[in-house]
Order: sequence, then structure tokens, then C-alpha cells
Amino acid sequence: MGRRDPLLPATSLHVNRGELLLATGRRQDHRTALALVLSGRMKATGGLITWDGSERIKPRRLASALVDSPGVNEPEQHLSVRDLVTEDLALVPRRYRGALLSNPWLKVNSFEDIAGLWTEQLDPGRRLELLTALALANPRTDLLVVDSPDRHGADESEWLPGLQRLAFDGGRPLAVVATVGALPTSWDGPSAAIGNAAAGDAATGNAAETAELETEVAK
Repeated sequence: MGRRDPLLPATSLHVNRGELLLATGRRQDHRTALALVLSGRMKATGGLITWDGSERIKPRRLASALVDSPGVNEPEQHLSVRDLVTEDLALVPRRYRGALLSNPWLKVNSFEDIAGLWTEQLDPGRRLELLTALALANPRTDLLVVDSPDRHGADESEWLPGLQRLAFDGGRPLAVVATVGALPTSWDGPSAAIGNAAAGDAATGNAAETAELETEVAK
């Protein structure tokens, strides 16, 4: 990547609780950068990001979960599902974790059938079910940012319906953003293209190397 190649081209999007938004980008590094910024794991050098009316990064980070980001927090291939669950549950804040143990959690959440498998053996749909369920073990999670679920297979039925169910859950409506290489042909819901605000930057002469993000993630 050249010095003047922005880590994340200027992008504008808006997502509400109870909504799934697909953010498209051809490059994996752009998709991951957007996922990191939206989830508060990386600070943008420009633009505006708000969550529940706040521009501070900490509230957004505490309210969000980054799911299956390649090179960041995707599960190690040679890790059993049971060990993955044990590790992830240990990250849930103590005041919410209580007596969360892997075996009871696997049973209650109907993952006993895959507990003995390696994570690399999971089919894409089951993998996403597991990782999003672990993300939601923290009751503070209101924003799910799923990085490139389509990279595990071309069949949208393996990931799109599951994300829609999570977003539209009446008992716990979530704001869900998934970064994808391209929009599924069946998708007619909210979407945004990474770099969709870059033309405006060029017109105003903003520095090309600045990773700007003009995003509102709100109630």
C-alpha cells in the first residue's frame, strides 16, 4: 500500500437498531479498516462517528462486538469449539459473566453437537451462529460488526438470513453492520459502498492519506 493510499477511503453510512446494513468494498483491508473503526477498535483520523449521540470512542467500543475479523479476531484454525467458547466467555465483563462455563453455555445455546470440532471444520453458517452468539453473551452488546462473512463461501444463505434475524429480533434489536465484497443479488435493504464520500474529499482537496470516516451509527 503506498503512502498516499488511505487505509480507509472516506465513507458515509447510517444504521439503526433493528437494522442490518451491508457495507461493500472490493479490498479486504478496506473492509477490515471500516469494521475496526465502526467497532471502536481503531480511531479514524478525520470525519465524524456517533453512537447514541456521543462522538466518544469508548461508548461505541463498549457497546459493540467485532465478529470474525480476518487477521484480528478470527478464530485460530487449530482451536476446538469448546476451547474457543471458554476463551471468549472469559472476555465477558465479570459483572455480567457470573458463572458462565463453556459446557453449560454450549448446551443452552444448542452447540453441543459441534463442541468437539475444530473451528476450521465448521460450515460457514454454523460458524457465524457460534461467533455471533458468543458476541451476544455480553448483554451490553448493541452493535454487531461482522467482517466479511461472505469470504467463507459464495452462498448468501449461509450468512445473510442469520444476520437479518439478529437485527430484527424484537426481544433484543441490534444494529448490525456486515462488510462484504459485493451485495447479494437478493438484497434490497440498507447498504453503503466504502469510499462513497471520497469524491467530495477530492473536490475539497483533503489529503489523500487521511483515513476519513463520516459515519453516524445511532438509535
